[in-house]
Amino acid sequence: MKRRYLWLVRRAYRALRHPRLRHRGWWQALTHALFERHLWMPCRDTVATGLTIGMFFAVLPVPMQMIFAGFAAMRFKSNVPIAMAACWLSNPLTNIPLFLFQLWLGNQIAGMAGLELPEVQWFKDFLIWLSESHWFKVPIPDFILNANSGNFILGILASAVLLAGVTYPLVLLFSAIMPHHLPARPARTGKVSSFMRKIRLQREERKQAKLGKLP
Repeated sequence: MKRRYLWLVRRAYRALRHPRLRHRGWWQALTHALFERHLWMPCRDTVATGLTIGMFFAVLPVPMQMIFAGFAAMRFKSNVPIAMAACWLSNPLTNIPLFLFQLWLGNQIAGMAGLELPEVQWFKDFLIWLSESHWFKVPIPDFILNANSGNFILGILASAVLLAGVTYPLVLLFSAIMPHHLPARPARTGKVSSFMRKIRLQREERKQAKLGKLP
């Protein structure tokens, strides 16, 4: 599994450094954090944060979950491929059970708190659009579409926070029990790729140029 992970990481890393993209300024500004090696090396802190981010986005019924998880992982300097891979928790086989759990959870929280949440029409329209789209490939049952959309949104947010909150300590516990599988620090924390070194140098030159133009 570790060899497979490293192989996938190398392929993705080389694809992101494609000659047609790597020297474009907008691409460097958008993805410069991806070229930090420690974001790709599996260790306790980056994997815990990346998996937590991935689990949070995995239960949100939004398109392009992996893209959002990847950018959030870059922002919080966590393991990018782990965050994106965790989004596969929601798939055509698990979507309907997940929706049922989220609706049940939202109803339970609203009932215990005595909340009467209003209908959110835009969210209901969004669910109808998802159920009719060809790429989603999972029909949403009518009883979910006809349920209180406010409770459903509450269940979605609660399940995302709950799953993310459970994931982080579990990864830390796994690392404590089996540190040889998930070490606290990556094997080579100080190594910086030559490409990343060039990007940093270009950034410093741009900063110096801007400072030179100031009066």
